Amino acid sequence: MSCPICAKPTDDKYRPFCSKRCADLDLGKWLSGAYAVPLEEEDEFSDSQPPVDGPPRRTH
Repeated sequence: MSCPICAKPTDDKYRPFCSKRCADLDLGKWLSGAYAVPLEEEDEFSDSQPPVDGPPRRTH
C-alpha cells in the first residue's frame, strides 16, 4: 500500500500514510472542507412522508 498523499511506502506508525506530515496534510484537507461526503437530498414531498405544513388530507 502506498501513501494516499505522496505515494511513498507507508509507515506502520502512520498507516495509511508514510509520515506525520502526510497524515497532517490529510487532516487539514478534511478540516478545510477540501474533502466532502456527497449528500443525496430527498424530494420535498416524498411518497414515504406526508407534507410538513399540515396533517394528511382525507380522501372520501
